[in-house]
Amino acid sequence: MKDQLAPLAVVALLLLNACTIVPTPRVASEKPAAPSPAPVLKPTGWDSLTGWSEGDVLPALDAFLRSCSVLKNQPLWQETCIQADSMRGQTAASLRQFFESHFVPHQVLNSDGSGDGLITGYYEPLLKGSRTQSRRYRYPLYTTPDELLVVDLSEVYPELKNMRLRGRLQGRKVVPYYSRSDIASNPSRLQGKELLWVDDEVELFFLQIQGSGRVELENGEIVRVGYAEQNGHPYKSIGKLLVERGELPLEKASMQGIKAWGQRNPQKLGELLRQNSSFVFFLELPAAVPGPLGSLGVPLTAGRSLAVDPRAVPQGAPVFLATTWPNTDKQLYRLMVAQDAGGAIKGNVRADFFWGFGREAADQAGKMRQTGKMWVLMPTSYVSQGYIREAQIR
Repeated sequence: MKDQLAPLAVVALLLLNACTIVPTPRVASEKPAAPSPAPVLKPTGWDSLTGWSEGDVLPALDAFLRSCSVLKNQPLWQETCIQADSMRGQTAASLRQFFESHFVPHQVLNSDGSGDGLITGYYEPLLKGSRTQSRRYRYPLYTTPDELLVVDLSEVYPELKNMRLRGRLQGRKVVPYYSRSDIASNPSRLQGKELLWVDDEVELFFLQIQGSGRVELENGEIVRVGYAEQNGHPYKSIGKLLVERGELPLEKASMQGIKAWGQRNPQKLGELLRQNSSFVFFLELPAAVPGPLGSLGVPLTAGRSLAVDPRAVPQGAPVFLATTWPNTDKQLYRLMVAQDAGGAIKGNVRADFFWGFGREAADQAGKMRQTGKMWVLMPTSYVSQGYIREAQIR
């Protein structure tokens, strides 16, 4: 009996000392982690997928094959991934037939049975930086501190899959890790963990929100950085805060609007950023990596990778998305692949569209806040063998 109670005691200790439970995110969470949404995947026919016959499926194959580098180790995906690999070089018509023959579409529904949800965007930013601190380059990116504790209890409690406890030891107690404000007021806490230094505090803030990016050094070298860890504090939207304070109208509370506000109000900027307690730590990625790494562990594909809530949508699976282009009513039908996650991406019908790298990608991502519908394409082997419930929680 004592051994059975021990894990519960650990949970109680961590919770009593106010450690935050958050998903392993690409970005920090907007709110403290909510209970897992009830996965609702409704089998449908292909004719129910709005825009399926119009979407270009060819570019999605390469993205899905990247997923297969991970999924092929799961028995129920092996055959599907082998068949997908054989489709290289085939026509669009043949590839569409492949998906229709080897997958069963399941519409993703909210817990109340509705099918509409929020679709936002993200991108890979470019910052100017240096490997050494100077008057120009004075804002550090940090690697993961040694004292940051990350506790995974999913082997004992499967319902906590994709959740982590984060904190630090204070004597014999586990307490919350330092907030953004704590770090800003006493940078010596992370002394020696500086990875790079950049010249723009706002761009660094948004790099933490995106979770990955590139830093151009003075000699022209490009360093790619990716998400390593997070301090466990929930993310507070500074755009929402600016609206509440009357500093920005709602329609201007985009990434672009916030950056413009910061340029106009440099004296207020530091205080505003510190209102977001969440803080992200980075790692340097190999130069040969073809794209930022998502939570699945594979490089993301511009315009084809989605960040989803893995408690509702299985990581690695193809997802057909029906939404609209940013700030327009123009239809956007796209076969995507669920390859990433994010603390702000919570709920069944909820996704973040990866636009890629560059100014256009940043512009589209910053504006995107659309309504959309989602269908997960599940292999026929999952459906025929009754594994759809397992697929929902992978």
